[in-house]
Amino acid sequence: MKKVNTFILFISAFIGLHAQQNLRPIQLLELNRVSAIGWTQDKKKVVYQSTQYDVEGNTRTKKYYLLPINGAPKKEIQDYSAYVKDKHIAPNGRYKISIKEVKVKAVSGQDFYPELQHSNVQIYESLQYRHWDTWEDGLFSHIFVESTEAGDKASVDLLQGQAYDCPQMPFGGAEDYLWHPNSKEILYVCKKLAGTAYTKSTNTDIYAYNLVSKQTRNLTASNKGYDTAPAFSAKEQLAWLQMKRDGYESDKNDIILRYKEGDLNLTKNWDGTVNSFQFSNEGDRIFFVAPVNGTVQLFEIPLPKKYSDPLSAPRQRTEGAFDVHGIVGQSGTTLVVNRRDMNHASELYTIDLSSGKMTQISHENDALYANINSSKVIKRLVKTTDNKKMLTWVIYPPNFDKSKKYPTLLYCQGGPQGALSQFYSFRWNFQLMAAQGYIVVAPNRRGMPGHGVAWNEQISGNYGGQNMQDYLAAIDDIAKEPYVDKERIGCVGASYGGYSCFYLAGIHEGRFKSLLHTTEFLTGNRCTEQPKKCFLSIGIWGVITGTNPTKLLSEVSANTVRLKRLKIGIHPSSLFREAKTLECQLVKA
Repeated sequence: MKKVNTFILFISAFIGLHAQQNLRPIQLLELNRVSAIGWTQDKKKVVYQSTQYDVEGNTRTKKYYLLPINGAPKKEIQDYSAYVKDKHIAPNGRYKISIKEVKVKAVSGQDFYPELQHSNVQIYESLQYRHWDTWEDGLFSHIFVESTEAGDKASVDLLQGQAYDCPQMPFGGAEDYLWHPNSKEILYVCKKLAGTAYTKSTNTDIYAYNLVSKQTRNLTASNKGYDTAPAFSAKEQLAWLQMKRDGYESDKNDIILRYKEGDLNLTKNWDGTVNSFQFSNEGDRIFFVAPVNGTVQLFEIPLPKKYSDPLSAPRQRTEGAFDVHGIVGQSGTTLVVNRRDMNHASELYTIDLSSGKMTQISHENDALYANINSSKVIKRLVKTTDNKKMLTWVIYPPNFDKSKKYPTLLYCQGGPQGALSQFYSFRWNFQLMAAQGYIVVAPNRRGMPGHGVAWNEQISGNYGGQNMQDYLAAIDDIAKEPYVDKERIGCVGASYGGYSCFYLAGIHEGRFKSLLHTTEFLTGNRCTEQPKKCFLSIGIWGVITGTNPTKLLSEVSANTVRLKRLKIGIHPSSLFREAKTLECQLVKA
């Protein structure tokens, strides 16, 4: 009988093993996408949203859940407004914030000539005429303050008559505004510039609108770079994120804390850059997430009690091959965060602040992943041409067999100064790429945060420099392995990654057999007509290193002549964003 039971267990395990499959594109698209909404008033449960897409039915379904942080089962709810505090409502409950689109500028033909009802032209006299793929239409997002009393329809536009946006275009959201704890002021983020000055600048400021005096103060006028994400502690102390240099959208992002005597940069001595932060419940420390060594981790930093007190160094609280990419909030000694890795979409986790232990509490995709083969993800240190050590993620196909040979892809990250971490993308998904039988090589080349400010900033003004050699070093390193099929090595990327594919096409010396890219990054009508205006002042045109834009364009042109007979794929999204692009011209040639 014992032998029979053993045989049955063996057969069950064998069937279960072979029932697993590799991830398919439709499965990726239909994964549940988890996003936290907030805490319940008693801080014992988290409300979150789970969004699922039905590809065949072309539908999207959102469901809301109450999730106890003690491990008890979730409960579906229809309306979360009764559970979560609404940040739009003033602390005293008397007023509320709303966001409305307001027509401020004349843009369309009909705006100028009302009698021409069928006109479809748009008239611009200067930049900014488009944000990514959204044309400027004369409408601007404005903040309104209204009474919560029934029957009181009075409404005040904080940006009355001004052609400025809050939330910021194109990616701003609710983090761009908040109530002061005293309910007398609204703080908001805005870049009060127009035309070409708006296009070239990153000088957003934090403004305070007083409901009594109806006056607006600029709280960050002395800083010329980004000022974003204002927040108040339980002690009513203000903090925000700040970049110093105007025109540099990838500058070091620091946490600034305001005292009566002045402002303190809490992270100025720390060799990293902050993604986002949140005060502790007690207001005596700040939790933040930041890229580090190819991942994104949780840190904390104690706050000086006085302006004159010495600064403390940040303390890293999590470590592992995953991203802690968002902080939901704190309840006692428990912190709730979003966590993901290259084999798993984002879920909610708790962190025990006393021990550092992490526990998964949402399980929206566990059932699917139980039947999906995971990819082996290895951290590899590559020696660069200038004798640095470069962290490179290598993602292997499921059920990898080192005795076989595999096609291999070099992945070129966009940005160009965005982190290549343990992200789980629904656009460039490494698990899905590996599931098709590819080895994926993803180097943390020069220009990426998480390896010190100098490493991140080296690319500025030198987009075709050492970072391109870093790419070649990474593919050369993995190509030494016997399981890499050297006759099937390709290169893929989007945005700046697509630009990188084009640049590598001219200098790769036969390494790649094909390149696939989707990019609007370097285009004839963006860069040859207005070379000094089409990018921010620190970056490709090299305010830091003095790179000449005309010289850069000539180098790119010289490289494209050397393309020879190479398979270059153009993704359709390139044609969607720009009707006339450099990549289109190359294909025609």
